[in-house]
Amino acid sequence: MLKIPEKIYLDIIDHARAGFPLEICGILGGKGDTVSAIYRMVNTDAKSDHFMMDPREQISVMKDLRLKKLEMTAFYHSHPEGPANPSAEDIRLAFYPDVYSLIISLEEPDRPVLNAFKISDGQVKTIALEVIL
Repeated sequence: MLKIPEKIYLDIIDHARAGFPLEICGILGGKGDTVSAIYRMVNTDAKSDHFMMDPREQISVMKDLRLKKLEMTAFYHSHPEGPANPSAEDIRLAFYPDVYSLIISLEEPDRPVLNAFKISDGQVKTIALEVIL
């Protein structure tokens, strides 16, 4: 189970809404299975069906995580008009099997859905997500 503070959960939703109709992306930091930090990233591809993070921005996040003695817990991105499930491309590009993948769907804008997964060797495992205070 992945635990995510309500404030960060709401920040992900706000990020997805602000970026609509393009995909948004970001990195979550924390310890173990508990998230404690969010890093909104720029989708350098600026597309509605694909995202790419700037490697320099990623390095900056990694340095900040190290300074704060946190781990990279998860990557997140949106599916602006699709379900909160990994696409074939999401599965193919999942290069960090120990890091959670979170996908937020705005398919129903008034009812966003955020799901968590572990993706390894083409296999997708749905992970329970607990929003904590």
